[in-house]
Amino acid sequence: MTVVFVHGVPETDAVWRPLLGALGRDDVVCLSPPGFGAPVPPGFGATYAEYRGWLISELQRLEGPVDLVGHDWGGAHVIHVAMSRPDLLRSWVTDVIGVYDPDYVWHDLAQTWQQPGAGEERVDAMMNAPLEQRAERLVRQGVTPEVARDISAGQDEVMGRCILALYRSAAQPVLRQLGDDLPTAAQRPGLAVLATEDHYVGTVEMRRRAAARAGAQLAGLEGLGHWWMVQDPPTAAKHLTDFWATLT
Repeated sequence: MTVVFVHGVPETDAVWRPLLGALGRDDVVCLSPPGFGAPVPPGFGATYAEYRGWLISELQRLEGPVDLVGHDWGGAHVIHVAMSRPDLLRSWVTDVIGVYDPDYVWHDLAQTWQQPGAGEERVDAMMNAPLEQRAERLVRQGVTPEVARDISAGQDEVMGRCILALYRSAAQPVLRQLGDDLPTAAQRPGLAVLATEDHYVGTVEMRRRAAARAGAQLAGLEGLGHWWMVQDPPTAAKHLTDFWATLT
């Protein structure tokens, strides 16, 4: 069974490297969303709906159904596929289920990106900072130095434009409205990763409520943050492997 990994913002697929090493599988595909380690096709507007269409198209090229795993915005793309094209999946895993809770409020950085002018200034400052400075920012948030440097090397002006378009396409009440369809994700087995120190994706209670609505199991990662797959790859790999072992 093919396992497909999709990363988020502002990342490249280097974020998965430690976890893939811990899994030790040879049936893995890493898909990089346009602008995040992959070229942006002509006319691609980088909205959440276009990324959903992109991922569906990529999955249709694979021999499926697949086990789909997403982190950050990659986790949102996963949910959108689980709600709209469950036939492409055997199972799904996400770490952002809480953003679909009715009470979720976008974190401060996202709200800045969603503001015309202020968003451009923040993205320009981020993408034009020296490589070492960009990497150090990730290291302070729990990413290992090697992975942080590889991710930072892929950050550029194109990624910055895609960040702004993506976040602006999902300004509230968009996520709240998308969350109305969350129960449809229960058509396939799901796993909600709950890293307790990830403060970007809603409270623990929001994530528990949303997971219940989606019919998803919970993988509690006590003390880990937003980049749980880098912080403790063996534990993350065990949760994934145990989940997949329950599937028929």
